[in-house]
This record gives sequence, C-alpha cells and structure tokens, in this order.
Amino acid sequence: MPEPDERLAPAPPEVMPAPEAEGLPTGWRAVLPDLRPLRHREYRLLTVGQSVSFLGSMVTYVAVPYQVFQLTHSSLAVGLVGVVQMAAILSLAFLGGALADAADRRRLVRLAELGQLVCTIGLLVNASLAPPKTWLVFLLAGAIAGLGAIQRPALQGLVPRLVERNELTAAGAIDALVRTVGMIGGPAFAGVLLAGPGLEVAFAVDAVTFAASLVALTLMRAVPPPPEAERPSLRRVLEGLRYARSRPELMGTYLIDMAAMFFGMPMALFPALAVRYGGSAAALGALYAAPSVGAFLATITSGWTGRVHRHGRAISIAAALWGLAIVGFGLAPWLWLALLGLAAAGAADMVSGIFRMTMWNQTIPDHLRGRLASIELLSYTSGPLLGNAEAGAAASLVGLRASVVSGGALCVVAVAGTAAALPAFWAYDAHRDRSPPAPGEEEALLP
Repeated sequence: MPEPDERLAPAPPEVMPAPEAEGLPTGWRAVLPDLRPLRHREYRLLTVGQSVSFLGSMVTYVAVPYQVFQLTHSSLAVGLVGVVQMAAILSLAFLGGALADAADRRRLVRLAELGQLVCTIGLLVNASLAPPKTWLVFLLAGAIAGLGAIQRPALQGLVPRLVERNELTAAGAIDALVRTVGMIGGPAFAGVLLAGPGLEVAFAVDAVTFAASLVALTLMRAVPPPPEAERPSLRRVLEGLRYARSRPELMGTYLIDMAAMFFGMPMALFPALAVRYGGSAAALGALYAAPSVGAFLATITSGWTGRVHRHGRAISIAAALWGLAIVGFGLAPWLWLALLGLAAAGAADMVSGIFRMTMWNQTIPDHLRGRLASIELLSYTSGPLLGNAEAGAAASLVGLRASVVSGGALCVVAVAGTAAALPAFWAYDAHRDRSPPAPGEEEALLP
C-alpha cells in the first residue's frame, strides 16, 4: 500500500444518493450542460489540465497518420498504425486497470503523461531527420497508446472520487465537452500547422501542452486506492473480468460500441479522402474535426440527458444513428456535405458515450473501477483502431466510397443484432437497475 500523502483531505460528511433529476435546471436551461461538478476543486484541476493536454494530443493524432501517408502513400499503412496501437493497448490495458485499483490514481496518471511526453519528443526528433524513419513513427505511436492504456483506467477511476454520485452524468457530459473541444481545436490547429510550419512544430506543440496537465496533477490532493485494495495480480484481473461477464448491461455497452466502431470507423481513409476533396492539409484537418463539431453541439445541449433513465435503449439508438450518418458521409459528393455527415455522426456518438459513461459509473463498485475501466478502454479503443484497419483494407479492395458506405450499413446491422441478443441491456433502467453505492464510495474529496 502506498504511504499516505500529507495533502490527503479528510472525507466530508456522507453524501446520500439523490434521484437523477434532483437539482437539475428547468425551462430553457434544461438543455445546457450541468456544471455542478466544477464546484469541486480537485475536479476543476483535473478538468483544466486534461483539457489543455488533450488539445495537444489531438494535434499528434492528426500528425501521425499524415506523416505515415506522406512517407508511404498508402491508406493500408495508415490503418496499420491502428493495429500497432491496438497491440500495445491489449498488452497493457489490464495492467493499467489493476494498478489503478491498487495505487494512487493521480500519481499513476502523472507518470503515464511523463512517458507520453518523452514519446512525443521522440516523434519531434524523428520528424527532423532526413528522411524520417517510418518504423520509428509506428513504434512511438504504439508506445503512446500503451501508456494511454496505463493512464486511462486511473483517469476514469478518479472522477467518481472527485464528485458526488448524483453528479456523475453531469461529469460525463463535462468530460465529453472538454474532449470534443479538443477534438475540434486540435485537428483544426494541426491542419494549420501541417500546412505551414510542418510536422516538427506540430509535435512540439503537443509536448508543450503536457506541462499544463502535469502542473494540475501535482496541485491535486492524493487519491489513494480503496481500503480493500490488494497488490496487482492475475487473480485481481480475472476478478474484474468475471464481474463484467456477470453484468449483461455492462457487456452491452462494450459490445455495442465495439460493433459500431469496427464497421463504421473510416478515419484511416481521411488522408486519401482529403486528396479527393482538394488535397490540402486544411481539408484533412476539417475531416478530422467535423465529428467533434457534432459532438460539441451534442454536449452543449446535454442537459436533457440527466432525465433519461433507459440508458440501454439510448445507447443503441445513438449507435445506429452513427452508422446511418457514416453512410451519408460516404455518399456525399462535396466536402461540405461530407463534413455535415461526419458532424451528425459525431453528435450521435457523443450521446452514446455520455450514457455509456453514466452506466459504468452508476453500476461499478469503486474497488473494481480500475479493472473495469481497462475493459471499457479496450471496448472504445479496439473498435476504432481495428475499424481503421478494416476500412483501409476494404478501401484497397473495393475503393474508398464503397468502404465507407458498406461500413456504415454494417454498423447499423451489428448494433441491432447486439441489442436484440442482450435483452437485459436493452431493458436497462437506471431508476431500477443501478447498484447502490458501497460504504464510503459516495464520499468525495473536499471541494
């Protein structure tokens, strides 16, 4: 067990769970984001730091496939970057989950970000070579993904410790808002940087933005593991897997997202599609940013989500709408119409994501959050990464447009089939089915 941190705050008085709608605004304010979680100091620090760091990460998110396509002129090679990242995530996700349940989650997030900073500096150095090494881009992209697999369970497990239980849906919406702002601004900024100063500056910007997150994490109070935490072990990992398998509503959130993203994720095709739509780096940045514009619009009008309690149905419908929007994107003859389709897809995906996060936070005991977060990480990263590989392979066989359209259609079919196969997930009702908080789980750090 780690030594107590001198900055650890005493637990506040017990907070009793409240109905979902309690304290929510009414009237026209009901559609606006619920900002109550920001009254907690630790949550504010985490949110501000991660927002800046994530913006820089999204610059690298665009710069890496751009560089690979420039070096290889192959959409398949761009898709294979996702395979490398997926291999790294598979190798380390369960370790990250076990560590998140056995260590100070704040400290674990900070160490992972330091590692990602080192890898980003490596990308910067490689970009300055003449010529850059393609294999090194693959290696460093995989290392960043692996460190993210270590970091994400701890990061996700922090939030329920920093806010009250009846604020979890609102916290999920705020997290979504922060990420969508980054996913809009990061790719757009990347397009400007790649069209102007170039790759070296793009990677340098990402490296600099890590400073904000590292400072914020240092200022936060410690978030030690639950009292019943044990050392990481295979037995502990298997305990988390058994728990997930015993909860069909949780399995539904994982499988729906994986099915939707595997068939309907065409981002590996964006560099080639940008060439078709004019060939500019600005067009590439717009394609990457468009889904996040839709997601942003969904989050700034997310106040209604606190009133929805049939989360399984909401997730399924939103995932099917994602697939339909991808079909529209694939059929679009003009760039502006393609961007509109991607924005609609991003809005649907964000709605699905808000309800997935709410289900996870409401039904998983705190001492299992890290290990279950590692499964969640695999579900929402494996689908897109493998989907990129699938899209690249399909495009090499049947062409770009056919790859996108068929993928969107298969997404709708897969979502419908998964929901039909898991009736407990489809029927999930938060008013009836969510687990009560374990003793001490409802406690948050001092505001």
